[in-house]
Amino acid sequence: MAGTLITNTISDGTNSATVASLISGSVKAWVNFNGTTGAIRASYNVTSVTRNGTGDYTINFTNALTDANYAVSLSAGNASTGAYSSNAAYSQAPTSSALRIAITTVASPPVGTDATYVSVSVFR
Repeated sequence: MAGTLITNTISDGTNSATVASLISGSVKAWVNFNGTTGAIRASYNVTSVTRNGTGDYTINFTNALTDANYAVSLSAGNASTGAYSSNAAYSQAPTSSALRIAITTVASPPVGTDATYVSVSVFR
């Protein structure tokens, strides 16, 4: 299903421009945070990150999404040791107000780990 395109014209009294935005299918929330502390570096529509334990995080949305049927893209790594396997396995079923994720190593069996850099994007 294609997204909905909304077009608006903005003006400063002298100049005007047409702005188009794709509502459906666009990013609804994103966050870049420190996995060791849960401290947010930058975000959009994310009010907080809760560190539940090693490699286990809950991302809390500022404004709830329409439902829990969204797609998630995740990356995690450490500048000094390289990327981790970012098994974005949901630790719990996602909800419209929060998402719980787990970061694990590539060891067998996988072990929860705190990545220095964690980036998560949510699309709907």
